[in-house]
Amino acid sequence: MIQDFLKHLFPRVVLERNLRFSYTFCLGGLAFTAFLIMLASGMLLLVYYQPTPERAFSSVLFLEASVWGGKYLRSLHRLTSHTLLILILLHTLRVILTGAYQRPRQLNWVIGCLLLFLALFEAYTGYLLPFDQLAFWATQTGMELLATLPFGSFFRSLLVPDEVGHGLSLLRFYALHIAIIPLSVLLLSFLHFYRVRKNKGVLPYL
Repeated sequence: MIQDFLKHLFPRVVLERNLRFSYTFCLGGLAFTAFLIMLASGMLLLVYYQPTPERAFSSVLFLEASVWGGKYLRSLHRLTSHTLLILILLHTLRVILTGAYQRPRQLNWVIGCLLLFLALFEAYTGYLLPFDQLAFWATQTGMELLATLPFGSFFRSLLVPDEVGHGLSLLRFYALHIAIIPLSVLLLSFLHFYRVRKNKGVLPYL
């Protein structure tokens, strides 16, 4: 799988017609590039962020005010996250409009939907980390909405066992945002690109 993933990203031979802009607009590749930028910028932000209710907000202020390039780095991370969501949504729309979810690509369609869900969940978990008033109340509203869904109370208790704004809930959002979700996205992306290559690349589906 990893070998096919690398071949998909760095092919030995590329047909000339595949270098032209087409109906795909390389949206999947652009989304993955945005994800890699988020990984790189997020790793640098980890150096200064402190995931505790007492220090989270002040560490963000210190990053923006006292660290050279810190404000730019945080802005890059945030704007890239918005770009990633837009690109994935456009990619999903393109797949729907071209019928690329049909046989024999049903499995890759399911993988793509999982990637879309994980990207949205990644954005949600990252929203709490600055720990300002906007982050607190937005997360609180999201948790209340989650509790109204079937099994929502169970998932809410997993995410915020000690209520939004307390130490354990912040730590769980932090672990999800920096490790669990990114690793899941990376593994599913490997599988997604592998299935694209196994299904004969990105030829027209109509």
